[in-house]
Amino acid sequence: MATNSKIEWTQVTWNPVTGCSKVSQGCKYCYAERLAKRLQIMDVKRYKNGFDVTLHEDLVKLPLRWQQPRLVFVNSMSDLFHEKIPLEFIKRIFDTMERSPKHVFQILTKRSKRLREASKELPWPINVWMGVSIEDETVLNRVYDLQQVPAHVRFLSCEPLIGPLNTLPLQGIHWVIVGGESGPKARPMKKEWVESILQQSCEAGVAFFFKQWGGVRKDLTGRKLNGRTYNEIPVAKHHSQLNLFLE
Repeated sequence: MATNSKIEWTQVTWNPVTGCSKVSQGCKYCYAERLAKRLQIMDVKRYKNGFDVTLHEDLVKLPLRWQQPRLVFVNSMSDLFHEKIPLEFIKRIFDTMERSPKHVFQILTKRSKRLREASKELPWPINVWMGVSIEDETVLNRVYDLQQVPAHVRFLSCEPLIGPLNTLPLQGIHWVIVGGESGPKARPMKKEWVESILQQSCEAGVAFFFKQWGGVRKDLTGRKLNGRTYNEIPVAKHHSQLNLFLE
């Protein structure tokens, strides 16, 4: 089962794993946790365990059946490098991605230490993009871990941005996404934080994507920064579907 996504920087989500647990302040008001609990109440079979980590064996090879090229966010409802996910299962996910060169797979993790350690045992085909989530300067160690991973595209998701990131280490980083927190109890994001990241990205020649201002009603606050929409994405020439995504 693939789900068309409303996330601005991807097209579909693929969730061979659901469920997670909190590791830092960026997880405090997790959207995936809220959604999983709602789906559990609705008796959706895949969420019978709520937000407990659950492996979905029947979804591991799903992308092999997709005919049209897609931008795929892997595990939007989990963290692929969660400590409860066996390395062998992670290897099977990577095998599927390697065997699906027509698609671009985007992975995000907050568990960068495990990512760094496991990366030596994983294939890194050109269509697998690897990123880490960072919400403020207390978790910059995740960027340093990512820089040691041999992915062809490495990216940062600064969302929910809950503090300044004025000293981003951008060497070896190809893409930066910024977004404010959304939903109930959303914490505010300051404009100067966003502008600082934009300036750093421009100076480093890194693609910049501004996802949203966030807030309780993100549809009202929008995603324009100083009157402009930033949709930059690292374009690999051999992935023609990225050009379609950008149009």
